[in-house]
Amino acid sequence: MFKVKENVLVKTDREIQAIRESGQILSRLHGELSTRVQAGVKTLELDSFAEGYILAEGARPSFKGYRDFPATLCISVNSVVVHGIPNHYTLKDGDIISIDCGVYYNGYHADSAYTYKVGSISDDVQKLMNETYAALYKGIAKCKAGNRVGDISSEIQRYAEAQGYGIVRELVGHGVGKNLHEAPEVPNFGKPGKGPKLVNGMVIAIEPMVTMGKRTVRQEKDGWTIRTADGLPAAHYEHTVAIVDGQAQALTTFDYITETQKVIYHG
Repeated sequence: MFKVKENVLVKTDREIQAIRESGQILSRLHGELSTRVQAGVKTLELDSFAEGYILAEGARPSFKGYRDFPATLCISVNSVVVHGIPNHYTLKDGDIISIDCGVYYNGYHADSAYTYKVGSISDDVQKLMNETYAALYKGIAKCKAGNRVGDISSEIQRYAEAQGYGIVRELVGHGVGKNLHEAPEVPNFGKPGKGPKLVNGMVIAIEPMVTMGKRTVRQEKDGWTIRTADGLPAAHYEHTVAIVDGQAQALTTFDYITETQKVIYHG
């Protein structure tokens, strides 16, 4: 959705470490949020907690004020794919919510998203979450020096569509660094062997956005919220990933979430 600069910025080891430090703050925040996502909690309360947590770490929310976005978190409930604005909506049993957040620390951003369930959800929605999670790691496995962006994109598309799901095409992953959105764009659909070549030092956000039904989406009047056109649920997971010694290294982690939630995915 966001246009990024054309030149791909290759990072030094020092810069990758700086992004990793931002990613650690962000990952710990997700762990804290995972204990607070429950029925009866307002999405605005989660946002307030996240802002306070980030500021207490000596960092800054990447999203708040970015192109006038009003909040620290993007909180997207059920049929909202991404860019949901926290408000007075009270979470209820059976909801799923994507929480997307960025942290800016010591001059560098990190970006990560995770879809949480609230209480008990249907088997169909749980499968959507599991397979979207799996699609993220299928994409990361293709993030190797010598491959191309299209190898990541096509693998995510192939896997998600094989499960019978839709892949959102209007929004993409992106480079991450001194700017929240940098080149290259990383779509979740495409052809292998196409797109910019992946090289050591690249840092990208890989973020499958997968719909239970059709892939078409619509934007709401607030100018931000992106919802599935058919009203069916969507899931969204994201890691910030660097290419180091030819291989992918995730600079964000879901470990803090799995430690608190004992989440086990099979994909």
